[in-house]
Formats: sequence, structure tokens, C-alpha cells
Amino acid sequence: MPTFITQGRYTREAIKGMVTRPEDRADAASRLFAKAGGRLVNYYVTFGEYDFLLIGEVPSETQMAAILLAVASGGGVTDLRTNLAMNSIEAKGVFAAAGDLAPGFRSAGGVS
Repeated sequence: MPTFITQGRYTREAIKGMVTRPEDRADAASRLFAKAGGRLVNYYVTFGEYDFLLIGEVPSETQMAAILLAVASGGGVTDLRTNLAMNSIEAKGVFAAAGDLAPGFRSAGGVS
């Protein structure tokens, strides 16, 4: 299953609510991933540019997009940033496939 890493920020209202009534957001994220046919690998609260980082696996980018839209529609998070992650074995296969494709590709403007 593809692995995705998502970072995001909580809205001011969400932070105020969680300060008043603390909650473990990993539980909600885990249920959402399961409902989309995947699993939450881990969930972290972070300090810095983003407030949280989660790693999850879902069957496809369609399910991940649906998760992100569901989360964003709730109004408690902003600035979601998601990346597809590959392990080193998957990346090796991608580099090998690129090696097969690269010789037949001509860059824009003939740049080498």
C-alpha cells in the first residue's frame, strides 16, 4: 500500500478547543484511515512550522485525497501538505525504471 506523509496546522479555534478539552487526535486519524481501507502508521504533534505530522498507508492516492478533503472540511486544520513516501527498495525500482525511460526523452529546449 502506498505510504503518505502529511503535515498540517491546527486552526486557532481547534487549539483553543483542545486546550480546554485535551484529546488524542491519533484516535480520530486512525479511524479515518481505517474507514478508507488503510491504516495510520504514526501520528506526531510537532513544534515549528507545522503542528502535526502523520504517516499513513492507504490503497491509493484517491483514498488519501478523500481523507484530506474530509479532514479539511471539518475546519480544524489548515495548510495540509502531503507527500508520497517510498522505501529504499521501491525507490531503487523507480530509479531503474527512470533509467529505462531517460535515453528516449528529449528535454524542453533541447537542454542536456
